[in-house]
Amino acid sequence: MTIANNALDERILILAPFGRDAEVIYQFLIRNNFDCGAVAHFEAMVAELSAGAGACVIAEEILQDSSVQQLIAWLSEQEPWSDFPFVVLISKGGSLAASAARSVFDQLGNIVLLERPLNSETLRSAAASALRARRRQYETRKILQDRMLATEKLRDSQAQLLQLNETLESRIVERTRALAQANDRLMNEVIERERVQQAMVQFQKMEAMGRLTGGIAHDFNNLLNVIQGSMDLILLLSKDEMAKRKAEVARRACERGGKLTGQLLAYSRNQRLDLRSTDVGALFEGVRELMKTSLGSLVELEFEMDDQLEFVMADKNQIEMALLNLGINARDAMPSGGKLTVKACRAIPPEGLLPPGAYGLISVTDTGHGIAPNILAKVFEPFFTTKGVGKGTGLGLSQVYGMAQQSGGTARVLSEIDIGTTIEIWLRSAEDFSDSDKQSSFPVLRMVAAGTRILVVEDDDAVRQSMVESLEALGYSVSQAADGEAGLRELRREKPHLMITDYLMPGMTGAKLVDIANQEFPGLPMIIATGYADMEAIDQVIEGNNVLRKPFQLVELASSVDQALRRQADHPRH
Repeated sequence: MTIANNALDERILILAPFGRDAEVIYQFLIRNNFDCGAVAHFEAMVAELSAGAGACVIAEEILQDSSVQQLIAWLSEQEPWSDFPFVVLISKGGSLAASAARSVFDQLGNIVLLERPLNSETLRSAAASALRARRRQYETRKILQDRMLATEKLRDSQAQLLQLNETLESRIVERTRALAQANDRLMNEVIERERVQQAMVQFQKMEAMGRLTGGIAHDFNNLLNVIQGSMDLILLLSKDEMAKRKAEVARRACERGGKLTGQLLAYSRNQRLDLRSTDVGALFEGVRELMKTSLGSLVELEFEMDDQLEFVMADKNQIEMALLNLGINARDAMPSGGKLTVKACRAIPPEGLLPPGAYGLISVTDTGHGIAPNILAKVFEPFFTTKGVGKGTGLGLSQVYGMAQQSGGTARVLSEIDIGTTIEIWLRSAEDFSDSDKQSSFPVLRMVAAGTRILVVEDDDAVRQSMVESLEALGYSVSQAADGEAGLRELRREKPHLMITDYLMPGMTGAKLVDIANQEFPGLPMIIATGYADMEAIDQVIEGNNVLRKPFQLVELASSVDQALRRQADHPRH
């Protein structure tokens, strides 16, 4: 696709004259294959912008300089298609909190704020996002140019028509008809192009939000894992009852945090779903009482079941959570009471919504106040909510959307003001039913005899230390490595009885480490511990029952280690 008119149109300009910010950011962007350049002041920036650029990274302190008006003046003279993107680096706490500074932000317009100290992945993602936004503007410019060209061609055609009018009346009629047909085709093409472009922009926005929430969940899971492990060790080793009670409170808070990251991962489609053939009737029966209790006495709850739909491919726990989230949203939309209908049936998706196939439709319909048309496109975005502060996280509908997408279906919303709202969950229908309700008993924590050696490979120091201390408390002998290369060296130095590795590490990923270890040390039990991962890459090198999801409890860590060692003892590989 056409993106820029010249090679300079995708440069990232850097204006951070104080300290080493400009040099550090420049080197980082160059290493990540961005074309960039540093400028010393606003006059130089405006000159470079006029030559061509795709985005700017600006330190907040330079915005206090009166010469910023040169940049604002340049922005005011942008072409109608242009909304130039800026990434503004702000200090923690926000030193530019005054109304004058906010006015500068408003005049800059299209900005993304990044708080220092910078996370390299956040900076890379923000730079890439700004360039993608600029490329879409270049596409708009191309469309406008095409329209101008089409307009010029139309004027030329009209001139030729007038000339023919002087020579032959019959040809006038014929050319007029041809021109009208061409104009109709042109208008239809313009309308179709705008429709496709709007759909693409929405898709790209949802995809970008998915990547962002997945990255947040990864970092949050690591923090939760450290806290969870420390609380479990206190509960295991401490004799202070007061400390143990406080640790139990913190442990339960970690569990709630884990559910929150689960919703983030469901939206970003990095959650590992247990997709099985699920009995829709049993699903409705299982969630009926819970929804009824959550809705209260003012809301009438009704379930409708189509006999033609028996089973769908779904993760039972995730679909139950989705229905409960939708019920709570519907209750809030009907403060004076109303009716909530949950319906399941076989259905044919509207054209373009899903690939051809057999699908089941689960819809949740309320008689509430409805959703305004201007926010319908935002309801599946994470953290978007119309509720007051403290009354919702904004993750309920995003979890529904992510779960449906990852299950091979989708979700959409239909709403009319003062009539009500319907949330549709489209899932692939299934013919065979396998019992997915059998739950194994929760593992019992047991101490082990010393002598079993475990290698822990984890790039986060705090997470690695927590895992090492937990395993040592269980009686294992533990060695550790801070990345994949170091882990491989440690493996070759002394082969352990079991290796536990993180997935997302700089350089060599956990999946790559496991792949190499499988070749060099066949039969070695291995566990991948991850809170955010490319599950397809993991599945290629390790069985699903050897994946430990972060944040995990001490008892889950002990159980996974014990099961991995037992599987190796029962089924040794040669």
